[in-house]
Amino acid sequence: MTRANPKSAIADVPPVESRILTIRGRRVILDADLAALYGVSTKAFNQAVKRNADRFPPDDFMFVLTKTEKREVVTNCDHLARLKFSPALPRAFTEHGAIMAASVLNSPRAVEMSVYVVRAFVKMREALAATAELSRRLDAVEHRIDQHDDSIRALVAVVRQLMTPVPTAKRRFGFQKEYDG
Repeated sequence: MTRANPKSAIADVPPVESRILTIRGRRVILDADLAALYGVSTKAFNQAVKRNADRFPPDDFMFVLTKTEKREVVTNCDHLARLKFSPALPRAFTEHGAIMAASVLNSPRAVEMSVYVVRAFVKMREALAATAELSRRLDAVEHRIDQHDDSIRALVAVVRQLMTPVPTAKRRFGFQKEYDG
C-alpha cells in the first residue's frame, strides 16, 4: 500500500488556522470548510454526519448556527460568501467534532487532513494561552504603574508644600513705641 504524499494533499488547501472561527465562545470550523479540507462536497459531508449523528453529541462536538450567526459569519468571512443564499444553516464543529468527522468519512485525505486540523486547533490554543499570559503581565505592569503614579503624586504634593513659603510676621527695625489706647 502506498501512502499519499502529504505535501501534494495540502498543496491546494488554504491555511487551516484561517478557517477556525470563534462562535458562542468556542473555536469551531464550519461544515463547508471541513468538507473542502477533507475533499468531499458539503452535501456528502453533512450526509455522513447525519448518518452518524450519535457520534456528534450536541454542543460538545457540533452545533447548528442560528440565522443571525450565519449572517454574521457570511458578512465577516469572505470565503463563506457562497453560504449567503443557502437555505441550510451551517454546522459548526469543535476540534473533537472535526476529528470525529474525519473518522466518519474514513477517506485517506480526511484522515490526513484531520492531523492538520488538530495541529491548527492546538496552535490557536497555544496562541490564546500566550495572549492570556501577556494580558496578565500587562495588568500587573498597569497595577504597578498606578501604584507609582500614586507615589509620584504624593511626592509632588510634598515638594509643593515645601516650596510654598511660610508666612512670617514682618518685624520692624528700630525703636517701637507701645501704644496705650
